[in-house]
Amino acid sequence: MKIAYVLNTYPQPSQSFIRREIHALERQGVEVLRLPMRASAQALVDAGDQGEAQRCHYVLRAGAARLAVTFAATLVRAPRRSLGALVQAVHLARAGGGWIKSLIYLVEAAYVAEVARRQGCQHLHAHFGTNAAAVAMLADALGGLGYSFTTHGPEEFDAPHHLALGRKVDRARFAVAISSFGRSQLSRWASFGAWARIKVVHCGIEPTKFPEPAPLPAGVLRLVAIGRFVEQKGQMVLIEALADAVRDVPDLHVTLVGDGEMRGDLEAAIARLGLTGNVTLTGWLDEVGVAASLAAAHALVMPSFAEGLPMVVMEAMAAGRVVLATYVAGTPELVVPEETGWMVPAGDTQALADAMVRLAAVPHDRLTEMGKRARTRVFERHDIDVEAGKLAALFAEAARD
Repeated sequence: MKIAYVLNTYPQPSQSFIRREIHALERQGVEVLRLPMRASAQALVDAGDQGEAQRCHYVLRAGAARLAVTFAATLVRAPRRSLGALVQAVHLARAGGGWIKSLIYLVEAAYVAEVARRQGCQHLHAHFGTNAAAVAMLADALGGLGYSFTTHGPEEFDAPHHLALGRKVDRARFAVAISSFGRSQLSRWASFGAWARIKVVHCGIEPTKFPEPAPLPAGVLRLVAIGRFVEQKGQMVLIEALADAVRDVPDLHVTLVGDGEMRGDLEAAIARLGLTGNVTLTGWLDEVGVAASLAAAHALVMPSFAEGLPMVVMEAMAAGRVVLATYVAGTPELVVPEETGWMVPAGDTQALADAMVRLAAVPHDRLTEMGKRARTRVFERHDIDVEAGKLAALFAEAARD
């Protein structure tokens, strides 16, 4: 079986879960043609991402002339399908996607459908319910391969009408959510008849890459937060909460792994609040660096306002670290309060500060025991080979339809 993965920008430092999924499918005998629209503008520091970039067939690198010629040839060869695809593009435009963007997606879709057909693909799968899913839907309309897509959140759930999310689900062979919360959100916008085709397939980790956890570091509480520096990740609330917490735990330390548009704001807040000795900013790290950061910490802190189900939570639990997170999206499905971590309301600075102070007082032996339970739970629920097996079965069923 051969599947075409339709992606927007791939690979990216914050999307290693897609690479992990593709590799797991390939281990199970599924051939995967990588069809991203464009390469990442960010530097790829991880060797795995660098290797993936070499295996991608980038659609926009074909050039405008070739894309236009492919679209014109499709019009001539399959006029009825082309008309049907144009109708779908009109629906996307009216939903809020814009006429120019929707026509661009249509032209891209003609190229995707042609390449997928020529390469012998039996099905199209997109990640995220945004433009990649739009291109996959239109490519299916043009070429008849059938498509599916995985939604992660929160972007798709923030703008379901603008993205025509319900239409994308209704026309798909199946749609994937990465959590029960995600499935509930897709069900809000899809027709009831499509609900049975909305499946939960978790993002996964590779247990073999998480050997016996490193012992907890000695000394006062050290936390690590990992993610893009953007509003929805809540790092600014974390810094403000830290300013409160250090009054009770002066040596408490937070390492921020990542980068993004809010870096300058975060650096200014750290300086203004006198926290330069309590915070380290590392920039983006590769998988080895992330693992080292988790090993050097007692716990992961995830102060997000909106999420899907964060990979870093899974990775921290697999590394035997407890998690202090917010009650958002799919996170409560994995983090069990007082068993594998703690939960606080999103955006509540005082609650987060109080939780950090309480966490600093937890004995190391209890944190170690909770970390073991966290590790067991994430391996049971998020083994990538198990989850990829579910996805491969769905692909096989879709290809038979």
